[in-house]
Amino acid sequence: MGERGLAEFELLARQLIQRWREDPNATYQSWFLWDERIKNFRSIRRGLAQVVAEIEAGRFGVAYRGSSLETVVHSVAEQRQIFKGADHAFLWKPKLRIPDIYENPANQRAFGRLLDHCACCDTAEEIIAGIHTIDRLNIKGLGPAVANLLYFLHPTLVPPFNTAIVNGYNKLTGGKVKLGSWHHFLAMRSGVLDLNERFRDLLSNDLGAIGGLLFDIGSGRYPAPPRDEEDQTLGSWTARLEQARAEAQTLNKALQKQGESDRTHSEIQAWLRDIGLALGYDVWIASNDRGRLHDGVRLGEGCLESLPASISTSTGADAIRLIDVLWLERGGDRVAAAFEVEHSTSIYSGIVRMLDLALSGSDLHATAGLFLVAPDARESEVRAQIARPAFSRIADLEIAYLPYGELERNKDAISRFGSGLKAIKAISRALP
Repeated sequence: MGERGLAEFELLARQLIQRWREDPNATYQSWFLWDERIKNFRSIRRGLAQVVAEIEAGRFGVAYRGSSLETVVHSVAEQRQIFKGADHAFLWKPKLRIPDIYENPANQRAFGRLLDHCACCDTAEEIIAGIHTIDRLNIKGLGPAVANLLYFLHPTLVPPFNTAIVNGYNKLTGGKVKLGSWHHFLAMRSGVLDLNERFRDLLSNDLGAIGGLLFDIGSGRYPAPPRDEEDQTLGSWTARLEQARAEAQTLNKALQKQGESDRTHSEIQAWLRDIGLALGYDVWIASNDRGRLHDGVRLGEGCLESLPASISTSTGADAIRLIDVLWLERGGDRVAAAFEVEHSTSIYSGIVRMLDLALSGSDLHATAGLFLVAPDARESEVRAQIARPAFSRIADLEIAYLPYGELERNKDAISRFGSGLKAIKAISRALP
């Protein structure tokens, strides 16, 4: 491509990215700007640390199902469309004996060392060195799908990786990256960084943004600009881009449903805020939710603007700030109750934030009440998550399940006649 062709391509690419950013259906608005995306980073990182610890202690086991790895990969897979199906690469395929990290202890330990190395390092060079080390071992079935885990450790250094992202990269750049090869992944990573730098003003330091763009191109939602005369004509590309814009005017049913989920999540937070204030508690709303509106009122209205110093400087404070609702003793620093609202997102992440709060001080029972608040229909899912080996300490925390239905039926009475946590505990169900 000549200098003139390159300049024209860049103009078309900018037009594409701008349209993509404006599309409420595209990954930029529906995933990259999604509040829960950031909230889940810490829980996924903590889950990977547990995988490493279990491998080092010889307690990981010989199966994917029921393992700590399955727990954390499921949390990744729940990161909306871009990571849907992330667990396929880690499912044990016995006839092919891949990925060979379950029944081969040496390979399992090597996988654990890669995760530990990348969690501890700070530079791209160190990450790449770790990738080369695992690649030299030729572990059957353990390819660059692992980058989806490394992305959550270093989102500015490692891009996410799946079939659609690879297809999008090849369409946009004319590359020939293949799946299953770490060398091809590293070559694509270099190209992704170059693209990201060129269009940084429209993207982000977080490589999830450009990963989402490539995903939407690779999955056929957006057409890549023509690169040369042999490619599609400019007219047909422009028409396809206009078609994508027209499709964006009406949200699809899935996005409408997700919008309802977000509104319901805010509604439940508002109920818990109002009950807490009525019972005389100071109330904290998750730091990234305080400005969200419910019935025209900010969720953080009348609530604490900052957490007490004893909490904000404690271990796990970054995760504690993201707990959906906290009730604190008026004017004090003791957390009376913590609530995680799990309408449609990963229950795993909410549990991890509860653990961060409970273990932030010397007393495991630092809080009087820990509640997972979820739709009535999710009770079996909540109990299944709690039963995972990854949450063996949950029994010590006395976490309770608070169904939406019970909360809705009793919230007004609790606000008017309640005292302390007695009524909330009465309508909750013990876990596990």
